Amino acid sequence: MKPFRERNPVVVGAVSLVVLATVMVAALRADDLPIIGGGDTYHAMFTEAGGLKVDDEVRIAGVRVGKVDEVELAGDEVRVSFKVDDGADFGTDTRAAIKVKTILGAMFLALEPAGSGQLDEGATIPAERTTSPFDVVEAFEGLAATSEQIDTDQLAESLTTLADLTRNTPDEFRGALSGLSRLSANIAAKDEQLNTLLVNLERVSTVLDERDRDIIALMEDSDVLFRALVARREAVHDLLVSTTRLSRELTRLIEQSRDDLKPALAHLENVLAVLHKNEDNIDSSLRLMAPFYRVFANTLGTGPWFDTWISNFPPVPQVG
Repeated sequence: MKPFRERNPVVVGAVSLVVLATVMVAALRADDLPIIGGGDTYHAMFTEAGGLKVDDEVRIAGVRVGKVDEVELAGDEVRVSFKVDDGADFGTDTRAAIKVKTILGAMFLALEPAGSGQLDEGATIPAERTTSPFDVVEAFEGLAATSEQIDTDQLAESLTTLADLTRNTPDEFRGALSGLSRLSANIAAKDEQLNTLLVNLERVSTVLDERDRDIIALMEDSDVLFRALVARREAVHDLLVSTTRLSRELTRLIEQSRDDLKPALAHLENVLAVLHKNEDNIDSSLRLMAPFYRVFANTLGTGPWFDTWISNFPPVPQVG
């Protein structure tokens, strides 16, 4: 056999690139491979999607057994295609329900096994055996619309009339009705505020529903941060211990050097007092020394010699 290093490097490189591309495609499409991917595909019809999305979990009795592959509109119903791992058994009368996974609006598909045998691969669970989740946003919208149609003034008047008709009844019953009348009057007086509160609550729930992925990502990032802090707990502990030891050493150093520093500080204070007392003299000295330093710098600034000029000095006679 021809040695590997003697083979054509162009052919070797091309084969290597093909193998790498095949491995990358296999990794990205692992779920579709017959051995790695595994699982059977089923379908379920719902009257509404209820917030279910692709890649949401499929559970049986709370255990994850697959994921949602596709959510699409089929006429006036929603068709959900999902894949279940091998080994998950559920009968031919199995029911399906979309349930809430978290308070932030994440959903999952729950299978409720029923009937004998095993549901055939590719079978569809009809809408009669599926349940959609309760939509909190729609409930608040309905509550706001219903509250706007209530004649609060008439309700308060009716309860007041009922209280007047029962004046001869026991005190406890009349007190309860009177309190109910006052409650209805307060509700009528706060009608605008209640409507505003319901509208704002609807907006908040809508924003939370739109930002559920961001909030979940934030929580996941916080979990990563906390895990990192736990992993670095020993390092943080050592840092705090070292900081405490350093503060103690500095305190001990200051205490030991206090006797030596006190005379030095006292003499420094005397020196500062003398300098402050002679401040005008020092300023005058510095001002008078400036011309001298300037001439001195000019004398020595042209090279390693003295360069001076004496004016009115007669020239040297030339000897001829």
